[in-house]
Order: sequence, then structure tokens, then C-alpha cells
Amino acid sequence: MLTRIHILNYAIVDRLEVELGPHMTVLTGETGAGKSILVDALGLVLGDRADTSVVRHGADRAEVLAVFTVTDLPRVQAYLADNALDEDAEDAGDGTPEKECILRRIVGKDGRSRAFINGRTVPLQSLRALGALLVDIHGQHAHQSLLIRDTQRQILDDYANHPSILATVSSQYETLHQLSKEYERVQRSTADRENRLAYLRFQLQEIDDFALQVGEAEVLEEERRWLVHAARLLEGGQSALARLQAEGAPNALGLLFRARNELRPLQGIDARLVPAAELIESAVIQLEEASAGLRHYLATLEVDPRRMDFVEDRLVALKELARKHRVDPTELASLADRLRKETSDLEQSETRTAELAAQVALARRAYQEGAMTLHIKRTQIGTDLAVRVTENLHALGMPSGRFEVACTLIEDQEGSHGMDRVEFLVSTNLGSPFYPLGKVVSGGELSRISLALQVLVATNLRVPTLVFDEVDVWVGGRVAGIVGRLLHVLGERRQVVCITHLPQVAAEGHHHLLVTKHTDGISTRTEIRPLETQERVREIARMLGGVELTDQTYAHAMEMIHLAHPTRESTS
Repeated sequence: MLTRIHILNYAIVDRLEVELGPHMTVLTGETGAGKSILVDALGLVLGDRADTSVVRHGADRAEVLAVFTVTDLPRVQAYLADNALDEDAEDAGDGTPEKECILRRIVGKDGRSRAFINGRTVPLQSLRALGALLVDIHGQHAHQSLLIRDTQRQILDDYANHPSILATVSSQYETLHQLSKEYERVQRSTADRENRLAYLRFQLQEIDDFALQVGEAEVLEEERRWLVHAARLLEGGQSALARLQAEGAPNALGLLFRARNELRPLQGIDARLVPAAELIESAVIQLEEASAGLRHYLATLEVDPRRMDFVEDRLVALKELARKHRVDPTELASLADRLRKETSDLEQSETRTAELAAQVALARRAYQEGAMTLHIKRTQIGTDLAVRVTENLHALGMPSGRFEVACTLIEDQEGSHGMDRVEFLVSTNLGSPFYPLGKVVSGGELSRISLALQVLVATNLRVPTLVFDEVDVWVGGRVAGIVGRLLHVLGERRQVVCITHLPQVAAEGHHHLLVTKHTDGISTRTEIRPLETQERVREIARMLGGVELTDQTYAHAMEMIHLAHPTRESTS
């Protein structure tokens, strides 16, 4: 629950700290004292959008900090743990570990906003996500949104408390939606498929007719370069061979043979000639091998002018084909692979279309079954909600009022929330038919219907703290007492914070906070403080009697508090 809220430089508040207890806390004060500032500040720290208007005049920034105990809130603890925002348990003072969660929001006068959870900076959406698990705020104008069908459906689902069914239907709808989009895309492409296929086949035929070999462009370029220099290679090779081993002319091998022969007899005379003779012998062997290699090379070297013409023509054709397809000649083979794949995909698209049609049909069947399950659940819960709202309406001063929930399944209305059109209907007079809310009820009646719904729905919510900001407008007298009693009962199961202008509601609170506004002629500030028993009697007397307070008014105020809390001692 919410245990403390600290406000700094927010609107007309310079510094304010409020401690809150369990059960029902009421906030009262004169009109214009700033009772709703607490709710607005709480909304800010829970992730509401903000602008520079929230910053107190003359201040650099506004800051709101809220402290919650989350010991008995497993969903909140799981969220904090999943997002690495959990803190170690703190001792509550009595030896019992009390887990706390601290939310903080800062808005600068430049409009920049920062959000924190347990001291760590977080995106605003994280603050909103966590805030939705901690507090539910019912504003004084909530009854206006009650006329919107989407709001009515949301109220029914909140009361039904079936998030797993809603999540399943939403997931089924998303699957159906994605498959339907893909099916439509494939269908649209079918119209152009034949033209595209004809063009692809023409391109492929052109490349296939060319009989392109892998790496052919590189091989042809290398061969062309060789053919251009073939004559020079032949001439140079023959000249080199002649210098090594030419008949009838001086040559390297002949000279080496002569030198070897001259040294052979001399080695026996002087052994120091042996190394030189061995080197000459080695040179003879190497030159003989070189000569043999050159002869083999020259034997295989054929200069065919027709081959040169073929290579030149092939390269020109290859480059022209590549230019036509706007690729490099070396990329023609990979282009052919891509064209074959696209052709295959298009040829198989008819099969893909049939497969998608079957998948869409299955997904739609699953979605419709889920939507039907949701429809049946909503219809059943709607009947129960209608009975209980009708009972509350009778208690709230509408004895002839009847409430009904119309849940109609619209087969061609597929959506993430199912296929239902949910509408709240009301009959305000005996014998009158049911009509939509906006057509038959006044502002006061709509406010009572809203309150009757909010109390019921809030009972089913798992949110621990409920805030009601003057939801008791348009009511008074005996009905106001019933409103207070409803909120009091709700406060036995939840932490309830209620801003009210009705003494009947204020008397029902377990705790009472007074909002006052002070000015020194230069600036204005708001103060909130808890009231003890005598101060509370005085405040409720003020709410009952206005300016002139009599003994009878005080007695009436004491009686109201005693009737709301009979176990407390009355004080005089």
C-alpha cells in the first residue's frame, strides 16, 4: 500500500509530506484549498504526462516521491525482480522484514522529466507499468468516459478478472492478423506473377544459351593476355634454348663441357681443383635440365590466330551480356542463381497461396473459438454485474433503476479484444425499456451509476490502493451516506484514499486528512495534516453547517462519526 508521499515545488505546494495508513483515508478542505493536488501529484509519480505548468513559480523543478510497502504484493515483487529493480528487505522496526518500493519523478522548468524506481533511472513506461500494479485512480470525471463503449467493455473485463482469456484471444488475433496480411500480399503479387515469370525465364534462357562456365570471365581474360604475348614468348624461348645448346655455334653447354673435360685430368695432380670441377659438373646437369624444359615448353607453344579471334569475340559477348543485365561479368553466374531462385519461388507461389489460405482458415477458427469462449464468459459475468449494479443503484437513491449489460457477438468485427460489442443499458423508471446510458440518464444519475460500477470493479481488482477523487459529486443526503458506507466497506479490503466534499462520506473514513491553503500576501502554499478526534468533529461540523456552527451541528457531526465507527469511543 501507499505509506508516504513527498511533494516538492509542485503547483502551489512548496514542500509537503503526507503519511497514509491502511483502510479508508478521506481528504477534506475548503473549495480551492488544493485537495486534488495530492491526486495530481500521485498521478505524476505513477507516470502521467507532465509539462512545465506543474513546476511551482520560481522553482527550478518539481519533485514527487511515493513510498509503497510491497511485502504482500507478489506481482509487484516479480516485476521489480524481472527488471533488476528490487531492493533488499528493510526492517519495519518490529523485527519483521518490510519490503518497500520507492517511486520518484522530477520535472524541470525546461520541461524535461526523469523517472526513478528504487533510486534507478527508468523509462517513463516502466513507471507507468509498475504504477498500474500499485494504484488505481478514479477521477471525478470518470463517469464521462462511461459513455464510451470501449470503456464499458474494459469495465466488464476488469470485473470478470479474466486476463488469461483476454491474453489468449489477443495472441490469436495477432496470429490471424499477420497471416491475413501475408496472404493478401501474396494474392496481390499473383496478378503480376505471370508477367514477371515470363521476363525471368527470358533472362535465364539468354544466360543459359550463352553456356557460361563458372569463372569463365577470369579464364578468358588470362588466356587473352597470353595470346597477345604468344609470339614474344616463342621467340624468347627459342633464343634462350639456342644460347644454351645450339648446334654449330658457341653455346653455354658446349663451353661447360670443354671446361669440365680440361679439369678432369688435372684433379689427380692437384686435389684442390675438385670443388671447382664438381660445381661445373652440377652446372652442366642444371643447364641440361633447363634445356629439356625449354624444348618441352616450345613444343607445346602453339600460336593459333583463330583462337585469338574466338577469345576476343567471347569476351566481347560476355561483357555485352553483363552490361545488359547491369552486373559485372564475374557476377553473371550468381545472377543466374538468383533468377532461378526467384523463378522457383514464383512458380511455387500458387502452392504458397494455398498453404497460407489454409493457415488463415485455421487461425480464424482458433480465434473465433477463443472469441466465443470470451463472449460466453462476458455474458455470464455481465448478468452478475447487472444484478449487483442494480442493487447498488437502488441503495444510491434510484429505486426504479435497472441496469443491464448487452454483450453482442459481431461475427465480422474481429479485434484483439474479441468480437463482442459491449454496451451498458439502463432503465430509470418502472415499465420503461432499456436504453444506452447517454440517452436516458442525467449527470447525477450517470455519476451514481459510475460509482456503483467503480466500487464493484475495484473490489475485483488486484491493485492494493484505490484513489477516488470527488466521485461523490451529484449526490447528497441519505444517498451520500450510502456512498460513504460503500467506500468504507471497500476500505476494509483495500487501501482507499477519497477526496470528498460530503460530510457523510468523510465520517466513514478510518483516517481523516485536512487540506488547507495559506498565503502571506506574496505566495500561496497548501498544507495537509491528519486530524485527531476533536479536530475531525470540528471539520465535519464545518462541512455540515458552513460558517455558523452550533452545538447541534457539533452533536450531529459526533453522531455521524460514532455511527460510522461504533467501536470507537465518542468524545464530547
